[in-house]
Parts: sequence; structure tokens; C-alpha cells
Amino acid sequence: MKGPLFYAKILLFGEYGIIKDSKGLAIPYNSYKGALKVADDLSETAKKSNQNLLKFHQYLAAVVDSDIAHFRLNELKTDIDRGMYFDSSIPQGYGVGSSGALVAAIYDKYADDKITVLENLTRDKLLKLKDIFSEMESFFHGKSSGLDPLNSYLSLPILINSKDHLEATGIPSQKEGKGAVFLLDSEQIGETEPMVSIFMNKMKNEGFRKMINEDFAKYTDACIDDFLHGNAKSLFGNVKQLSKVVLANFKPMIPKAFHTLWQQGIDTNAYYLKLCGSGGGGYILGFTKDYDKAQEILKNYKLELVYRF
Repeated sequence: MKGPLFYAKILLFGEYGIIKDSKGLAIPYNSYKGALKVADDLSETAKKSNQNLLKFHQYLAAVVDSDIAHFRLNELKTDIDRGMYFDSSIPQGYGVGSSGALVAAIYDKYADDKITVLENLTRDKLLKLKDIFSEMESFFHGKSSGLDPLNSYLSLPILINSKDHLEATGIPSQKEGKGAVFLLDSEQIGETEPMVSIFMNKMKNEGFRKMINEDFAKYTDACIDDFLHGNAKSLFGNVKQLSKVVLANFKPMIPKAFHTLWQQGIDTNAYYLKLCGSGGGGYILGFTKDYDKAQEILKNYKLELVYRF
């Protein structure tokens, strides 16, 4: 048995802001993917995944509200006992939705009356899916917005206008330009829960709240607008401002070894860095007007191309 593929996701804009109801834009990232598989002879990694699925099954049975979703739990348990695991190339703790893809795969295979991508995806259906996925993914992170699984399940770019207003959207097709969005590998694992705790504690500070509501939200919203409308020149100006705001206010979420590199991008305009997901490690997102030049400057780091301008 092998199930359909579910892809990684990248939250291009909106990390942390979406917790506080500002805009976000998430896109599928097809370089990494996962699928449910069953095998008789499991590798150590597959065994670990199989054991994790057993805990997830217990969680679904105990926690997920049957009013919002109904799962064929006996069938799921039978398949786990048969040696089912999630075969995934999506790196864990990297901010690209490894648990989201797993949640999407389980919902796709075991949910009754599931909402499918072939339907007319009304705002209500998207919100219902997000609520289901939020409950499911909370098993992994303590508190989840449900956006990662939603993105992986639909494999469509998702525009988050606010908590209660989501829409599937289109992004401009890639061009053969010099500009690019890329991932920079910090080569450290990031954990979502502690980072979100730091953010929530910071939100108790009036000055920090003001910065989120004014500067952070303003530049995030402007970046999303520019990106969706293909306004590259304006986008780089706004990404630079966003990069400054994040470096000044989110230092605990940026691995220490990257503070200088982050500032160097702002000073030279060769590239701009921002958080990818909750930070603390994993990937850092980069934007550049000249990818070849950025690659040369960042030649000591592992980069992955996401999108060309």
C-alpha cells in the first residue's frame, strides 16, 4: 500500500503575525514530500514513525471532537498494526510543515465525509478544514493554526486575510529573472513550541504589541500584496523593512550565528533574510534581486531555490 503524496509548505509571509490575526501567505514546496506506506520489514526510522502514528491514533480517539470530524479509527489502527508509517523526505524542525503533511495524509485516508480539493472551496469549507487540522496538528505542537496541513492537503497557495478569512489564491508564474526566494539551511533543528512561548510572553509587553500591530503587520501585508501582484521592486523595499523589524524584535528566534549575516544582507542589499516558520533553527528564508551574487556571498551555506522573479 502506498498513499498519495503530500508536499511541504513554506509560509512566505506572516509567521507569528497570523497568531495575532494579521495576513499570511503560504505556498506548497514540492521539493519535499511524504506518503503513507505499509511494509513488513521496517527500518529504524519507519519504526519510529509507526510508533508515532500509534500515539497519534490514541490522540485522535481521545481528543478530536467528533462533531467536527469523524475518522475510521479502527481501520487506522489495523493499518498501523500492519506496519504503516509516514515515508517522508520533509526535514523535521525546519519550518516547512513535516507534521502538516502527515496530518493531511491521515485526514485524506481516514476521514469520513472529507472536504476535497475538487469541491468549490468556499470560505466556510476552508475554515472548517483549518479547524479540523488545527485540532489534529495540536498533537505535535501543543497549539497549531492548522495552516500547514491545509496547505499540504490542498497543494494550493493559501492567502490568510485573518483567522476567519482564508482563500486559495494564485501566485505569479515564475520568470527567468535574476531575483529569487531561497532557503538558507541553519543546520540546526528548531522547535515550534518554545518559540511560540517566547512570542506569547513578548506579547504581554505593550511596546512589542504595538510593533506587531503597526510595523510588523504593515510590512507583512505590503510584502504579500507586492508578491501577489508581481511588484518586485516594491517587494524588495518592503522585505528589507520587514527583515529589519524581525532582526530588531525577534532575536531569540534567529540562531545567534546568523545575526551578523542577517545584518550584512540589510547593509549591502545583496539579500534580505526573514524567518521561515517559527524560527529557532531549521530554514531561514531569503529574498534577493540577484541570486548568483547572493550564492557567491553565501557560498559557505547550503541554499535551496524556491522561486524565481
